[in-house]
Amino acid sequence: MDLHKLNFSVLPGRFAVSRLAAETPIPDWIHSGPFSCVSRTSDELSVVSLTASVPAEVQSEKDWICLKLLGPFPFQLTGILASFLDPLAEANIPIFAVSTFETDYILVKEDDKERALETLLEAGHELVFR
Repeated sequence: MDLHKLNFSVLPGRFAVSRLAAETPIPDWIHSGPFSCVSRTSDELSVVSLTASVPAEVQSEKDWICLKLLGPFPFQLTGILASFLDPLAEANIPIFAVSTFETDYILVKEDDKERALETLLEAGHELVFR
């Protein structure tokens, strides 16, 4: 597998990264859309969900797009995220990354979408439309 040429897609919708108190139960509003993620630590409950589903009173960073690396990737492979994120870092494009058992999701701000896609394509990655 050539780690310098990854296939990725853009998931439909706009996403938010929200912060809730650590003891908060997982909210029902996260269960819509093509992607959601919940991470709990002793300090916080972080939620990625569609922007439109986030209640107004919830602290969140909104208007992200979600790029999905088209895995699955075996656990013994190294450098997958680096090969995708390094070009974005060099272009000063902020990201929020989430990994799952089979693949990775990279959120970039909607305002950076065109520049991020151009940067990734120039780095040899391929945008796949699904």
